[in-house]
Order: sequence, then C-alpha cells, then structure tokens
Amino acid sequence: MNPVPPALPDETRCVALARRVLHIEAAAVAALAERLGADFERAVQLILQRRGRVIVTGIGKSGHIARKLAATLASTGTPAYFVHAAEAAHGDLGMITAEDVVIALSNSGASEELLTIVPLVKRQGAKLISMTGKPDSPLAREADVHLDAAVSEEACPLNLAPTASTTAALALGDALAVALLDARGFGADDFARSHPGGSLGRRLLTHVSDVMRGADRVPQVPETVPMTSALLEMTRGGMGMTAVVDARGAPIGIFTDGDLRRALERGCDARTAALAEVMTRAPRSIDPDALAVEAAEIMERLRISQLLVVDADGTLAGALTTHDLMLAKVI
Repeated sequence: MNPVPPALPDETRCVALARRVLHIEAAAVAALAERLGADFERAVQLILQRRGRVIVTGIGKSGHIARKLAATLASTGTPAYFVHAAEAAHGDLGMITAEDVVIALSNSGASEELLTIVPLVKRQGAKLISMTGKPDSPLAREADVHLDAAVSEEACPLNLAPTASTTAALALGDALAVALLDARGFGADDFARSHPGGSLGRRLLTHVSDVMRGADRVPQVPETVPMTSALLEMTRGGMGMTAVVDARGAPIGIFTDGDLRRALERGCDARTAALAEVMTRAPRSIDPDALAVEAAEIMERLRISQLLVVDADGTLAGALTTHDLMLAKVI
C-alpha cells in the first residue's frame, strides 16, 4: 500500500513561519555583536601568539559549523583544519601539538565527545578556545578563552532543532576569522593565492602577458600603406584590428573595424584612402606585467574591444581582445 503524501502547507502559514525563522536568527546574530568584548580580543591574541595551527572540532550540527570555520580560517590566512571530536579520541589527537590552538564548538558545552578529549588537549600543551551557548558549561569552564554564542531561542517551532544556535556559531566564527585576517594584514593578493582555481584567483593572479597574443601573432603595418593593405592585414590577423607601427616596431596608431565603419560613414573611398587618414593615433596600451583585470577595466571603460600591449622600451609586445579575456575567464 502506497503511503499517503503529506498535505501541502498553507502558503500564508509557510511564508509567515519562514519569516519568523529569519527574524529569530537575525536577532540571534545581532545579539552577539552586543556581547563581544575582552574575551573575543583574548581569543584573537591567543591564536596570533601561537606558532602552530588552529584545530577546530565539534560533534553533530556543531561539527558541521566547525568544519566550515576551519575552512574559512585556512582561506583567510590562519592555517587550520577540522578534527572530528569522536575521531580525536581514537587517534586523531596525534595531530595536535603544544603550539596549536583548539577551538571546540558545542551549544550545550557538555558534549561527551568533546569533554573526553579536553584533558588530553591540555596535556599536549595546546590552548583551548570554547564556543558554547552556555557560559557556565563544563567546556566553557575548562577553556583558556570562552566565546559566548548563546541564543534566547531556536528558530525551530519546537525549540529543539539547532537553528539559531548554529547560525550564531557560524557568524561568530566568521567574525573571528575576519578579525584574524585583519590582524595579519591578509590582503586580496593573499586570498587569490589560496584560491588559484576560483574566479578571484584568476582575476588577481593572471597578468596581461599570460593572455595576450605575442607581437608575432599581432597584425601590424606601417603608416605609409594604403587602407586596402591594412584591411588585408586585419583580416589575416583575425583580431578585428591591425597595429600601426614605425620602423622601430613602436605602435603609433591602430586601425580597427570601428575605424573602418566610421571612415565609410564619412564617405571615404576604401580603394584609394591612405591608412594615415583613417587610423586612430596614440592608441591606448598596457604593460605586459599589468594584471589582466586592469586590461578588462580599461577596455570596458573606453568601450573598446582590442588593446595593444607595449614593452618598457615602447615597442609592440602583443595585443589582446575581449575574447581573449573571456577565454581566460578574467571576464
């Protein structure tokens, strides 16, 4: 016999309940800000003073938050990893050294798995920071520093499922990670180096020289040629433009498909016109060592699709197009 599916919830009640959850969790996070003070500063200083790593641990839903906190710390300049509280008592405590700091998360502050490993953590010489919802709990009392993550109620209608409490712990963990990031002087370049596969990493670690087409692949002509020769060179290069260079190889202009359209709109005869009459002089250029994102910003601001790349000696090093930047996932 097939089970009877549950009735669909009343839409008004569903939305009202969802709003209540968000209001409760927002209030729980806001209340944390009012309680931050000396203990939070001590936690930051304790981590900064230790030469080891930060080990974040927890059990159940707190364990999930602990895992996320470890990942956030590691990606923002504080070496950290997650150790499952139950596994810690079965060998993983060997990962902890006397120079480490352990952050233990537990809303009740009485999780048996955490309390089991606390004496062993202290015997190792590591420091302990607890994050609990009960400042008078056993875990809070045993910690070198306690961070109060208490909430007045859970967002669950039964006031049972960890909801507001896990949100509060998550936010408090983020606050700790950001405070450490700032204290370490961790910048965007540092963040990019720890996220080389992400979009930010590509934007901050990719240079113009990584995506440009070298000078040997860039169409280029001297200023003295007719417009028809420039058109043939532009077609050959497949970049929608040709650089105009002097005898030394330094760009003195650029001729693009936009220049061609404007010339034709003026009634220019493409068969007889000289390139010098229709090209754009003193074109905008960029250094090959500049970030590719800088090239993207220039092209977007000037509404151009091609950009010449010029070496320090003023000679043509290459060029790039918006398509090249898109292929490199810079834009």
